[in-house]
Amino acid sequence: MAGRSIDICICTFRRPELADTLRSIAALEKPAGFEIGVVVADNDDEPTAQELVKTLAQDLKLPIRYRHAPARNISVARNACLDASVSDFVAFIDDDETASAGWLVELMATADAKGATAVLGPVRAHYRQDAPAWMRKGDFHSTLPVWVRGEIRTGYTCNVLLRMADASLRGRRFSLARGQTGGEDTEFFDQMVKVGGRIAFAPDAFVDEVVPRGRAAFDWLRRRRFRFGQTHGHLIGNNAGGLRRAGQVGLASAKAAYCFGMAALTAVNPVRRNRSLLRGIMHVGVISGLVGVREIRQYGLAPQEGDKRAA
Repeated sequence: MAGRSIDICICTFRRPELADTLRSIAALEKPAGFEIGVVVADNDDEPTAQELVKTLAQDLKLPIRYRHAPARNISVARNACLDASVSDFVAFIDDDETASAGWLVELMATADAKGATAVLGPVRAHYRQDAPAWMRKGDFHSTLPVWVRGEIRTGYTCNVLLRMADASLRGRRFSLARGQTGGEDTEFFDQMVKVGGRIAFAPDAFVDEVVPRGRAAFDWLRRRRFRFGQTHGHLIGNNAGGLRRAGQVGLASAKAAYCFGMAALTAVNPVRRNRSLLRGIMHVGVISGLVGVREIRQYGLAPQEGDKRAA
């Protein structure tokens, strides 16, 4: 099919690694018959990435549209990307990731083969030598979709292709209320699926990410898993009656207890122990979301090394 177009969208916040992301995009294999554009949305208070983007656009011969989207709210930047695009498809990649040469070809081939609204690809984490041995062995930072009874019911924006003409995406935007807590992508895809959108997976559409020191720590993983749970709890608790909500709290409590029990039983194996602990912490987050505790604010604060976005 000739004459189709894809915009590759990147939200950025004071990240010099953006240069490597753009270089990897310049080196991509192009899907046949597609016009490729790039949108960079700068979430910083001042347009700090503008000069870098302008220079690289010239050096790499990339058709980049720069948008200043201040607010230290990742949803503002994500929505600025969607607003700037008039293409048939939009692909999102993070500003600390690099795309494999066949990334876009693989995403597009799966979109055509499956007719899906969204296609997710895997994120391969690469650890520094000073990362804990249990973390490197267990690979706690790579990203893959979650399958529930043979279906993917929610997604992420660190590696995804969206079919913008699909009815489930028409006018859809990321929640500003979640732009500083995280979970805005989880909610976006959850709502998309609920109105008929379908998600597929392209296992060979890899992007790569080096895990910085600030994220190579159990405490970072703990906070992230707890927030994942909070978001999930809020989503399943939406419009749920008191009895159903109580049932969900009971189920999450039982799962948390089981996970913590398994952590105790596998204490001598740090990979299995920490995996169980983190799953238990996620279920505690689900309980927190179900009972209406406000989600922890992760972004929009003073920047710290290793934070994934404006933080």
